[in-house]
Amino acid sequence: MTLSNGRHIIAAPGPSIMPDRVLQAMHRAAPNIYSGPLLEMVDGLIPDLKTLAGTHHKAAIYIANGHGAWEAALANIVAPGDKVLAPATGRFGFGWGEVASALGAEVEMIDFGKSDAMKTDQIAEVLRADKAHKIKAVLGTHVDTSTSIKNDIPALRRAIDAAGHPALLMVDCIASMGCDRFEMDAWGVDVAVTASQKGLMTPPGLGFVFFNEKAAEKRASLPAVSPYWDWVPRANPEMFYQYFQGTAPTHHLFGLREALTMILHEEGLEAVLDRHAVLARAVWAAFDVWAQSGPAKMNVSNPAERSNAVTAVHIGAPDGTALRDYLSGNLGVTLGIGLGMAPPGDPSWHGYFRVGHMGHVNAHMILGTLGAIEAGMKHLGIAHGDGGLAAAAKICSGK
Repeated sequence: MTLSNGRHIIAAPGPSIMPDRVLQAMHRAAPNIYSGPLLEMVDGLIPDLKTLAGTHHKAAIYIANGHGAWEAALANIVAPGDKVLAPATGRFGFGWGEVASALGAEVEMIDFGKSDAMKTDQIAEVLRADKAHKIKAVLGTHVDTSTSIKNDIPALRRAIDAAGHPALLMVDCIASMGCDRFEMDAWGVDVAVTASQKGLMTPPGLGFVFFNEKAAEKRASLPAVSPYWDWVPRANPEMFYQYFQGTAPTHHLFGLREALTMILHEEGLEAVLDRHAVLARAVWAAFDVWAQSGPAKMNVSNPAERSNAVTAVHIGAPDGTALRDYLSGNLGVTLGIGLGMAPPGDPSWHGYFRVGHMGHVNAHMILGTLGAIEAGMKHLGIAHGDGGLAAAAKICSGK
């Protein structure tokens, strides 16, 4: 017998759960793409996207996933032979650096491991040593989805300034935007990238790049940018099609419009961020208790360096995969895989999993997920401290 019938809960860190309202907004016939309501709706999306990112500068929309948003940002900033600095705290920090390398940039990686946030004093030292200012940009990851590490972006800005270095600060907010606080202008970020499938509660397929005047000046100095990735016409369209360099992603836009209405105009961004913070603390409370008498340990020990969007866990091989398989097959809950936590082919990969708590989630979803994890550990005979679910419930109750 299985108890997985009914609506399945995706407790992986993206694509996140989509609200019924977003799905219903997308369920319509194809619209007129030359005039009428669609054009007016997209004009209204731009200021909302800027509000979400905390910027008064420019926004560009791409038909792309997060990897596409990485490439879009780099294509407007990095010329072949340029040097970039890529501090990494997990798989996605390396991933953005790999895209830069594929575009012909010289990439200097700084590996801070998989359990601690970046050390900004070390980054400042590298920048001070770059007397010729060959480094054109620093690629910071706000939240690395693989490790669940949240990096201190204002501290990274201060490190660049303290070094007296002109490098642009480019930040990956794909996992964090709409979940963890991010303020592009207030934090001195020059370029920010995100995507639709996590905190924005919309299917994968839309990438977003935000850029300020300093970044626009760098773009203007490049000898060439491919027509598709060029952010100039997208951010300053004379005709509607230039928003997308062709046909608009119509139904994704309808879904995004509904999602932004829910986030910004109904619940409100501050309330959304507070909700994510409380639900994240509930997840951490459960794992703190379970870890007292068992192997399940959160990857990030310092709460200040944990993301409110995702929690990475080490439980030991083969129990990570066994627990994920049991929850999916028998309890209707899908956890995230332990992405990038072990080398390819290493059996220790089976000792990790991730819990996504981003986007359209509430207390009963999180408590249900944690209850399923606790039931799964009981069924599989995985040792754990008693009372994890109760500890999470106490956080959710406000006590």
